[in-house]
Amino acid sequence: MDYKYIEQLLGRYWQCETSIEEEQILRVFFSQKGIPDDLRPYQSLFVYEQSLSNEKLGEDFDNKILERISAPVVKARKLTLVGRFMPMLRAAAMVAILFTLGNVAQQTFFANDKNVLDYNYASYKDTYSDPKMAYEQISSALQKVSKGINKSHKLMADSLHRPNGADTGANHIDVEE
Repeated sequence: MDYKYIEQLLGRYWQCETSIEEEQILRVFFSQKGIPDDLRPYQSLFVYEQSLSNEKLGEDFDNKILERISAPVVKARKLTLVGRFMPMLRAAAMVAILFTLGNVAQQTFFANDKNVLDYNYASYKDTYSDPKMAYEQISSALQKVSKGINKSHKLMADSLHRPNGADTGANHIDVEE
């Protein structure tokens, strides 16, 4: 038997050029027995519809699908103001505990060194007898702090305007003393 026509139809089928009638011819051909060995690998592609036509949904299909789809009813719970802020209250309590433990540890580490932790404010003395000199010292200190802050703002603004995060080498702040 000459299978040239079937091979031509297969060639057109792989190039998506066949009509519906030609595809039906291929289905009928491959549903027969006695297909040549060189065409046998393509048989499963054309007879799958016939094999699936025998399968039907079971009687309990709808019930199974509905069981899987139906979600359990979830009751909404009311949140009170305390309930909403409870995580933040817990975090604040943890921070307070950590600070307390830190202060206790600092007290025990420096218990022998009286110069480090002197909380007797009555024993503090002024280091300047001249108020004008004290004012000048504090003014110069505050000016240095102001210069450092301004410089950091300028560096940050420059880094934001720099393309592709290019590094100019100005990664630190020099504060004049």
